[in-house]
Formats: sequence, C-alpha cells, structure tokens
Amino acid sequence: MIAVSFAAGLNLYATIATLGLLARTNVLTLPPQLTLLSNEWVIGASLLLFLVEFFADKIPVFDLVWNVLHTFVRIPAAALLAWSTTSSLSPGGQVMATIAGAAIAFVAHGGKLAVRGAATTSPEPFSNLVLSMGEDVVAIGLTWFAAEHPFLAAAIVVVLLVATVFLIRWTWRLMRFGGRRFRDWLTPPPTAGTLTN
Repeated sequence: MIAVSFAAGLNLYATIATLGLLARTNVLTLPPQLTLLSNEWVIGASLLLFLVEFFADKIPVFDLVWNVLHTFVRIPAAALLAWSTTSSLSPGGQVMATIAGAAIAFVAHGGKLAVRGAATTSPEPFSNLVLSMGEDVVAIGLTWFAAEHPFLAAAIVVVLLVATVFLIRWTWRLMRFGGRRFRDWLTPPPTAGTLTN
C-alpha cells in the first residue's frame, strides 16, 4: 500500500495499469475490492490515459498545468486504493491507512510539482523529458517491486519520502531566491540626484 500510494502520486495511470497487468499475469493477487483493476477494459483505459500523460507530461509549461490539475485525481485515487486494500483492518485502522495513503501520494505529487516548477524555468526542453521518463520508470518499477518484495519496497518509499520532503524545501528556497533576483532585476536602480530616505 505504501509503495503503490507513492507510485500513484507520481503517475496514477501507470500504477493502475501495472497493477492490472500484474494481476492478469498472476504475478500479484489483488484484494477482492480491487479485482476490477485486472479487467481488460480498465487496463486498456489506464494504458490509453498513460499514453496521453506520457506525451502531455513532457511538454514544458503544459506539463505543469497538467500536474496541477492532477492534484485532484492522484491523491483521491491513492486514498481510494489505500481504503480498498485495507478492508481487513478495523474501521479506524482503515481510515488511518486511507489518510496515510493520501498523505504519501500528496508528498510524491508535491515533490513532482516542485521539481517541475523549477525545471519549467529552465530554457532547455530536455530536463522535462528526463524528469518525466524518470517518474514513469519509478512509478512502474516501484509498483512491480511492491508486488514482489512489499517490505523492501515500503522501506525504499520511506527513504524516498524523506528525500522528497528535503527536495521540496530545497526547491522552494531556490525558487524564492530566484524570485528575489528577478524582482531586483526588474527594479531599476535609483538615478543620480534621487533622494532616498
């Protein structure tokens, strides 16, 4: 659940398609509440949406808009996945697991947005391409790895969560510093003879 929530925060469609394909090939047994993900129509729709995102996510500026809008898709979907996978817990435990799933997806998604915001200011187009490809690989690889080695995948996600929080803070400071430099550049220097208080 931890690894899948993180992967969904990066790329929901890739995560759902991977879960469905793993279930169809008997690599993973999904909980009864998630067996719908192994339906060929759900897999097909997820792959189609993944293909759309694959291209949309690599266009500078547009990818930022796309990812901001997906805040309202990835986080609720990760919460729903967490809710469905923890139906064997007590109601209180299931609610806590759902909140944790949403929070993990929020951190992953927030890290993605922060890095993309910084990359969008770069004049070259390749950083977006590299970042997007890396996110796709992590989302698919982490989902598969969680099916094979769930505890190790959870440990990896804990490390990724800590690194993402530091990355968000570093990116935020970098953007604030860049904003101050930009403001200073726009503000003309005082002309000779101008009195300052």
